Amino acid sequence: MQAYTFRQATLADRPAIIQFMNTHWGEKHPIINLPDFFDYYYLADDNTLRFALAEADGKLAALAGFVPASQALKPDIWVSIWVADKKQSGAGLELMAALPTLTGSGTLACNNIRPKTRPFYEFLGYTTGRVGHFYRLANRTTYVVAHIAHKHILPVSGVATLQPLPTVQALQASGFTPPQNHNPYKDFWYLARRYYAYPRQQYNVLGGYLPGQATPAALLVTRTVPVQGTHALRIVDYIGEADFLPQLGSAIDALIAGQNAEYADLYCAGIPAKTLQEAGFCERTEDDANIIPNYLTPLLQKNIEYYYFTNNPQNFTMFRADGDQDRPNIPVP
Repeated sequence: MQAYTFRQATLADRPAIIQFMNTHWGEKHPIINLPDFFDYYYLADDNTLRFALAEADGKLAALAGFVPASQALKPDIWVSIWVADKKQSGAGLELMAALPTLTGSGTLACNNIRPKTRPFYEFLGYTTGRVGHFYRLANRTTYVVAHIAHKHILPVSGVATLQPLPTVQALQASGFTPPQNHNPYKDFWYLARRYYAYPRQQYNVLGGYLPGQATPAALLVTRTVPVQGTHALRIVDYIGEADFLPQLGSAIDALIAGQNAEYADLYCAGIPAKTLQEAGFCERTEDDANIIPNYLTPLLQKNIEYYYFTNNPQNFTMFRADGDQDRPNIPVP
């Protein structure tokens, strides 16, 4: 059996990481080959790289890039990239098993794993599952982006309002504190970096306020996408207690109308479907006749499934923008 050594990458490993990915991934990945994306995802503040490496006889055999959710001493992390040399059949699995200790992480999770790899993660003792897809339609007679075979719009209520927090300073001044008991735990550093400093794409951060309250009880993060003369509203993250979400039902309805959107949708694991239904969202099942497209630029009118793993399923939640997801798909020549 081949013996592997494991270590975290240094800045000097960058050329080897890019070359290894381009050789073994199958195509040029944009977050590896576009310098601004590489720096954003993998260049840490101390100029180290957020990659774990497996080596055999001094040569790279597998790598895993990761994204931290906070600046904690042992942050929760998302696995972003995981690839191994096919000639080193055990390197990838051993690296994944070593990753929590190697990175010193808390919760380890990955958004958008390939379905055929689920048995590998389950072999390691991780929990895998399908990321649920939920949507709320605007009340229209026709739809261009979505294909609606059965139109169903749930009643909503809720007294909370949504107010924009357009800058990091506005978020900080709002007094919002990310819940520390959430899994993964996203701190203020992460929120500021992910939604205000993201390259090539802009987000809208909205505070959810109860009447008479000066501090938001939760944050809703959205992105409005223009598509063929209309719009789709993507809810990419929710930071708050799950049972507060129904209080935002009427406000989300108003947001859909204000953005001239056909619908709002969100991919989410960990929030009960019943809670999302109380907030006005229908669940799209795997065999659903309704199509709520995921790929919008260009439009692909097809339902897309996402799967995840985590080594800590207790109170675990996952949303579209977690890890390296919800990014523009930019071709690399």
